[in-house]
Amino acid sequence: MEIMEKALPSIPVKRYFTIGEVAELCGVKPHVLRYWEQEFTQLRPMKRRGNRRYYQHHEVLMIRRIRDLLYDQGFTISGARNKLQELAATERERRKATGEVPLEGVEATEIDQEEFDAALHEEEDAHAESMAAAAAAPARGAALTQLQQLRRELFEIRDLLTLNR
Repeated sequence: MEIMEKALPSIPVKRYFTIGEVAELCGVKPHVLRYWEQEFTQLRPMKRRGNRRYYQHHEVLMIRRIRDLLYDQGFTISGARNKLQELAATERERRKATGEVPLEGVEATEIDQEEFDAALHEEEDAHAESMAAAAAAPARGAALTQLQQLRRELFEIRDLLTLNR
C-alpha cells in the first residue's frame, strides 16, 4: 500500500516565524513544537514578552528534519536526537575537510535586538505595501480581512517589543 503524503508548503522568505506559522509550515501542532523544544536542545526559539516564540529559518528547517525522522523514518525521540547529533558531527567533519571555519560555540539563536526590530519593520513595510495592493482590488475581501488581522498582530508585536526596551 502506498501512502500519499501532503507536501509541506515552501518556507517564506522572512526572518522570524510565530509558533502558529511554524506549525503550519511543518505539519505539526503548536503543542508538539513546545514539547520538541524540551526534547531537542537544538530548538531554541527567541521568546519575547508572554513567552511568545519567534523561530528563525534554520529552526524551521530543523523542525522539518525532526518531523521527518520521527514521522516518516520511524525514529524514537531518543533515536532522532542521536541521529541529529550524528548529522551535526558529519557536517563538522565535512567543513573541516573542506577548510570551512566551523562556528562551534556560537549560538545561532543569539539575536541582536536592533536586527530583530529592523526585520520587524521590514515586514511591516512589506505588509503596508500588500495592504495598499489589496485595497485596490475590492473583490479580495477575505484576503483583505486576513491582511488586516496580520497588520494588527504585527503592530501588537511592535508595541510589545517597544515596551521591552
